[in-house]
Amino acid sequence: MLNFELFLSPIPEPFFGEDISFAKNTIGEQIQIFRHQFPSLEEVDIAFIGIEENGGDESNMGVSQAPMEIRKKLYRLKKGANPYRIADLGNIRNGLDPEETCGRLREVCAMLLHHNILPLIFGGTHDFTVGQYQAYLSEEKKVSLLNIDAFLDLTNDTEVPFNRNFLQKIILQTPNILDNFAHLAYQTYLCDPEELEKLQSLSFDTIRLGDARADIKAMEPIIRSTQLLSFDVAAIRSSDAPGSTYAQPFGLTGEEACQICWYAGINNDMSSIGFYEYNPFEDDDQMKTASVIATMIWYFIEGFYNRKNEAEFESQDFMQYLVKIDIHDEPIKFYKSLISGKWWVEVPNPNPGKPRFWRVPCGYSDYQQAVHGELPDRWFVTLSRNA
Repeated sequence: MLNFELFLSPIPEPFFGEDISFAKNTIGEQIQIFRHQFPSLEEVDIAFIGIEENGGDESNMGVSQAPMEIRKKLYRLKKGANPYRIADLGNIRNGLDPEETCGRLREVCAMLLHHNILPLIFGGTHDFTVGQYQAYLSEEKKVSLLNIDAFLDLTNDTEVPFNRNFLQKIILQTPNILDNFAHLAYQTYLCDPEELEKLQSLSFDTIRLGDARADIKAMEPIIRSTQLLSFDVAAIRSSDAPGSTYAQPFGLTGEEACQICWYAGINNDMSSIGFYEYNPFEDDDQMKTASVIATMIWYFIEGFYNRKNEAEFESQDFMQYLVKIDIHDEPIKFYKSLISGKWWVEVPNPNPGKPRFWRVPCGYSDYQQAVHGELPDRWFVTLSRNA
């Protein structure tokens, strides 16, 4: 096994001073923490990892302080009803440059994933998503990434910091393990239309802020379709989360961000999550943004410990619905779980020699579309992407 202490540093002792107290049933009192001795990972479900690196962006120096400010808020929150099997592994040791630090994050996350432990990352700039994503290369299987950000971070401008164009590296990664990419809560007036068109030409999901906020529950199937989530704090409006160099007056509310994290937590396939671009130097005196991120993490953890193991689709735990549509030869099959109430739609695979169909997460609204004679959005997008 990887010697984690080569890549991770313990939480500094001054953090555990008089102003930090772990009351009964708080997260800080309930989890293992890397102080003097590295935690045992034998019975750990989730591992916290801090990043104290600004990605080489001198205008964004404060992000290096993010992990400790988030911990101050997170450790004071009361745990939920379920037992926690969580370890805080401290912070990634900074390398000689941001690329080396990113490589260390990749190695740590890869080893955790190999042992079925979910990496929960906080701190650092958004480009550390690259390390989070590359950790899956050793898994040798396709993964889907959900990116939540007001910006697209896809510019070709080499003069901008890497946190503003890192998606190029993920999309062009060789070997390509990206099954799908979804971008949630982008703000059109902040995004180059050519960059947006590039994503859409690849049949990736792109959801504007207005569409996301109009029906946040409708985002659940998209979240359920992904294995890793990257959350840029700039996606949350500045009145709720001012602590970002790129904070915007419009965005998701703190409550909506927490709801997204709940959906991510209950997703059985979600295996890593990262919270990036928090800059305490930009936060208010109460460190409001740190509180919002801590609460988002709380909701993710609660979702994780409320996951429901869905049975086989052909079992009695699923209702099946066949909907005949005039513009399509074969009826479209939907599945509804009687355990969780979630929906899936069956999409034919046009590629010979492959499985005959995919079962894709969808919502009740997709079923309603089919009932009214329309091809469901999730069905159509999936077929277009794989045609």
